[in-house]
Amino acid sequence: MIRVLSTKKLLPNQRQFLLNAGISVLEADFISVQHINFTFTDIHDNLIFTSSNAVNAVAAHPDVQEIRRKPCFCVGEKTAQKLDEAGFTVLEIAPNAADLAEIIKNGYRSETFTFFCGNLRLETLPLSLKISGIHFNEIEVYETALAPKKIDASVNGILFFSPSTVEGFLAANSISSETCFCIGATTAKALAQKTQNIVIANKPSVENVIIQTIQYFK
Repeated sequence: MIRVLSTKKLLPNQRQFLLNAGISVLEADFISVQHINFTFTDIHDNLIFTSSNAVNAVAAHPDVQEIRRKPCFCVGEKTAQKLDEAGFTVLEIAPNAADLAEIIKNGYRSETFTFFCGNLRLETLPLSLKISGIHFNEIEVYETALAPKKIDASVNGILFFSPSTVEGFLAANSISSETCFCIGATTAKALAQKTQNIVIANKPSVENVIIQTIQYFK
Protein backbone atom coordinates (compact mmCIF):
# COMPACT_ATOMS: atom_id res chain seq x y z
CA MET A 1 0.00 0.00 0.00
CA ILE A 2 1.14 3.55 -0.76
CA ARG A 3 1.87 5.54 2.38
CA VAL A 4 2.42 9.29 2.67
CA LEU A 5 3.45 11.68 5.42
CA SER A 6 1.62 14.97 5.88
CA THR A 7 3.76 17.63 7.57
CA LYS A 8 0.64 19.13 9.14
CA LYS A 9 -2.33 17.41 10.77
CA LEU A 10 -5.17 17.13 8.27
CA LEU A 11 -8.87 17.67 8.78
CA PRO A 12 -10.90 14.42 8.97
CA ASN A 13 -12.40 14.92 5.49
CA GLN A 14 -8.96 15.65 4.00
CA ARG A 15 -7.52 12.49 5.53
CA GLN A 16 -10.50 10.46 4.35
CA PHE A 17 -9.97 11.63 0.78
CA LEU A 18 -6.53 9.97 0.79
CA LEU A 19 -7.79 6.83 2.56
CA ASN A 20 -10.61 6.45 0.02
CA ALA A 21 -7.96 6.47 -2.71
CA GLY A 22 -6.14 3.59 -1.01
CA ILE A 23 -3.35 5.76 0.42
CA SER A 24 -2.46 5.40 4.10
CA VAL A 25 -1.49 8.57 5.95
CA LEU A 26 0.96 9.51 8.68
CA GLU A 27 0.50 13.00 10.13
CA ALA A 28 2.58 15.30 12.33
CA ASP A 29 2.85 19.05 12.80
CA PHE A 30 6.41 20.15 12.02
CA ILE A 31 5.73 23.77 13.00
CA SER A 32 3.80 25.42 15.82
CA VAL A 33 2.04 28.79 15.50
CA GLN A 34 1.41 31.18 18.40
CA HIS A 35 -0.38 34.53 18.36
CA ILE A 36 1.60 37.42 19.85
CA ASN A 37 0.55 40.74 21.36
CA PHE A 38 0.04 43.60 18.91
CA THR A 39 -2.07 46.75 18.59
CA PHE A 40 -3.98 48.38 15.75
CA THR A 41 -1.89 51.53 15.60
CA ASP A 42 -0.95 53.20 12.32
CA ILE A 43 -3.26 51.02 10.24
CA HIS A 44 -3.38 52.13 6.59
CA ASP A 45 -6.33 52.15 4.16
CA ASN A 46 -5.92 48.57 2.90
CA LEU A 47 -4.93 45.33 4.61
CA ILE A 48 -2.67 42.56 3.27
CA PHE A 49 -2.76 38.92 4.42
CA THR A 50 -0.59 36.19 2.91
CA SER A 51 -1.61 33.40 5.31
CA SER A 52 -4.66 32.20 7.20
CA ASN A 53 -2.53 32.22 10.39
CA ALA A 54 -2.39 36.02 10.16
CA VAL A 55 -6.15 36.19 9.62
CA ASN A 56 -6.74 34.01 12.69
CA ALA A 57 -4.51 36.23 14.83
CA VAL A 58 -6.15 39.47 13.68
CA ALA A 59 -9.69 38.07 13.93
CA ALA A 60 -9.03 36.99 17.54
CA HIS A 61 -7.96 40.51 18.58
CA PRO A 62 -10.51 42.21 20.89
CA ASP A 63 -10.35 45.45 18.85
CA VAL A 64 -10.76 43.83 15.44
CA GLN A 65 -13.96 45.82 14.84
CA GLU A 66 -11.81 48.94 14.39
CA ILE A 67 -10.34 47.66 11.11
CA ARG A 68 -13.02 45.32 9.77
CA ARG A 69 -14.29 47.80 7.17
CA LYS A 70 -10.92 48.13 5.44
CA PRO A 71 -10.54 46.28 2.08
CA CYS A 72 -8.30 43.21 2.11
CA PHE A 73 -5.74 41.91 -0.37
CA CYS A 74 -4.73 38.28 0.17
CA VAL A 75 -2.89 35.20 -1.06
CA GLY A 76 -4.88 32.01 -1.53
CA GLU A 77 -8.54 31.01 -1.54
CA LYS A 78 -8.27 29.61 1.98
CA THR A 79 -7.04 32.95 3.32
CA ALA A 80 -9.87 34.71 1.47
CA GLN A 81 -12.39 32.30 2.96
CA LYS A 82 -11.05 32.94 6.48
CA LEU A 83 -11.32 36.71 5.92
CA ASP A 84 -14.88 36.36 4.70
CA GLU A 85 -15.79 34.25 7.74
CA ALA A 86 -14.25 36.91 10.00
CA GLY A 87 -16.41 39.64 8.44
CA PHE A 88 -13.80 41.28 6.20
CA THR A 89 -14.25 42.27 2.55
CA VAL A 90 -11.69 40.80 0.15
CA LEU A 91 -10.89 43.12 -2.76
CA GLU A 92 -8.15 41.11 -4.51
CA ILE A 93 -6.95 37.48 -4.32
CA ALA A 94 -3.74 36.14 -5.86
CA PRO A 95 -2.30 32.60 -5.91
CA ASN A 96 1.05 33.76 -4.47
CA ALA A 97 2.83 36.78 -2.99
CA ALA A 98 4.61 37.72 -6.23
CA ASP A 99 1.33 37.88 -8.13
CA LEU A 100 -0.31 39.90 -5.35
CA ALA A 101 2.54 42.40 -5.48
CA GLU A 102 1.95 42.76 -9.26
CA ILE A 103 -1.78 43.36 -8.72
CA ILE A 104 -1.02 46.09 -6.17
CA LYS A 105 1.65 47.70 -8.34
CA ASN A 106 -0.52 47.70 -11.46
CA GLY A 107 -3.84 48.77 -9.97
CA TYR A 108 -3.35 50.31 -6.55
CA ARG A 109 -0.01 52.11 -6.67
CA SER A 110 -1.31 55.27 -4.95
CA GLU A 111 -2.99 53.35 -2.10
CA THR A 112 -1.51 52.64 1.35
CA PHE A 113 -1.29 49.20 2.96
CA THR A 114 -0.77 47.42 6.27
CA PHE A 115 0.70 43.92 5.95
CA PHE A 116 -0.19 41.52 8.80
CA CYS A 117 2.45 38.78 8.93
CA GLY A 118 4.40 36.24 10.97
CA ASN A 119 8.01 36.29 12.17
CA LEU A 120 9.18 34.02 9.32
CA ARG A 121 7.47 35.92 6.52
CA LEU A 122 9.31 35.91 3.20
CA GLU A 123 10.74 39.03 1.52
CA THR A 124 8.86 38.52 -1.77
CA LEU A 125 5.96 40.91 -1.15
CA PRO A 126 7.58 43.62 1.04
CA LEU A 127 10.65 43.87 -1.21
CA SER A 128 8.52 44.22 -4.34
CA LEU A 129 6.37 46.93 -2.73
CA LYS A 130 9.45 48.82 -1.50
CA ILE A 131 11.08 48.77 -4.94
CA SER A 132 7.84 50.10 -6.43
CA GLY A 133 7.63 52.93 -3.91
CA ILE A 134 4.29 51.76 -2.50
CA HIS A 135 3.58 53.07 1.00
CA PHE A 136 3.05 50.23 3.48
CA ASN A 137 3.92 49.06 6.96
CA GLU A 138 4.11 45.64 8.64
CA ILE A 139 2.60 44.35 11.86
CA GLU A 140 3.81 40.99 13.19
CA VAL A 141 0.84 39.11 14.64
CA TYR A 142 2.06 35.54 15.09
CA GLU A 143 5.22 33.50 15.54
CA THR A 144 6.08 30.27 13.78
CA ALA A 145 8.43 27.90 15.58
CA LEU A 146 9.93 24.74 14.12
CA ALA A 147 8.77 21.49 15.74
CA PRO A 148 11.16 18.82 14.37
CA LYS A 149 10.42 15.15 15.04
CA LYS A 150 12.07 12.00 13.74
CA ILE A 151 9.94 9.84 11.43
CA ASP A 152 11.19 6.27 11.34
CA ALA A 153 8.45 4.81 9.11
CA SER A 154 9.15 4.56 5.38
CA VAL A 155 6.81 6.54 3.13
CA ASN A 156 6.33 6.95 -0.62
CA GLY A 157 5.45 10.63 -0.51
CA ILE A 158 5.67 13.69 1.75
CA LEU A 159 3.18 16.56 1.74
CA PHE A 160 4.62 20.03 2.47
CA PHE A 161 2.54 23.16 3.08
CA SER A 162 5.07 25.93 3.67
CA PRO A 163 8.84 26.54 3.62
CA SER A 164 8.68 26.30 7.43
CA THR A 165 7.28 22.75 7.33
CA VAL A 166 10.14 21.84 4.99
CA GLU A 167 12.64 23.28 7.47
CA GLY A 168 10.96 21.55 10.43
CA PHE A 169 11.00 18.19 8.64
CA LEU A 170 14.61 18.46 7.46
CA ALA A 171 15.82 19.38 10.95
CA ALA A 172 15.30 15.75 12.01
CA ASN A 173 14.91 13.79 8.75
CA SER A 174 16.35 13.40 5.28
CA ILE A 175 14.78 12.89 1.86
CA SER A 176 15.85 10.03 -0.40
CA SER A 177 13.50 8.60 -3.02
CA GLU A 178 10.22 10.00 -1.66
CA THR A 179 8.08 12.17 -3.94
CA CYS A 180 7.50 15.59 -2.37
CA PHE A 181 4.14 17.31 -2.92
CA CYS A 182 4.26 21.08 -2.34
CA ILE A 183 1.52 23.67 -1.89
CA GLY A 184 3.38 26.20 -4.04
CA ALA A 185 6.58 27.21 -5.78
CA THR A 186 8.08 28.88 -2.70
CA THR A 187 7.70 25.68 -0.69
CA ALA A 188 9.19 23.69 -3.58
CA LYS A 189 12.14 26.08 -3.71
CA ALA A 190 12.91 25.26 -0.06
CA LEU A 191 13.32 21.61 -1.15
CA ALA A 192 15.33 22.25 -4.31
CA GLN A 193 18.71 21.49 -2.72
CA LYS A 194 17.47 18.15 -1.35
CA THR A 195 15.50 16.56 -4.19
CA GLN A 196 14.26 17.08 -7.73
CA ASN A 197 11.36 14.69 -7.15
CA ILE A 198 8.79 17.46 -6.57
CA VAL A 199 5.15 17.91 -7.58
CA ILE A 200 3.64 21.40 -7.13
CA ALA A 201 -0.09 21.90 -6.55
CA ASN A 202 -2.11 23.71 -9.24
CA LYS A 203 -3.73 25.85 -6.54
CA PRO A 204 -2.24 26.85 -3.15
CA SER A 205 -4.58 24.72 -1.02
CA VAL A 206 -4.30 21.63 1.14
CA GLU A 207 -7.02 20.01 -0.95
CA ASN A 208 -5.09 20.48 -4.18
CA VAL A 209 -1.93 19.02 -2.65
CA ILE A 210 -4.02 15.98 -1.75
CA ILE A 211 -5.49 15.80 -5.28
CA GLN A 212 -2.00 15.92 -6.82
CA THR A 213 -0.88 13.14 -4.44
CA ILE A 214 -3.80 10.88 -5.39
CA GLN A 215 -3.34 11.49 -9.12
CA TYR A 216 0.40 10.80 -8.90
CA PHE A 217 -0.03 7.42 -7.18
CA LYS A 218 -3.05 6.25 -9.21
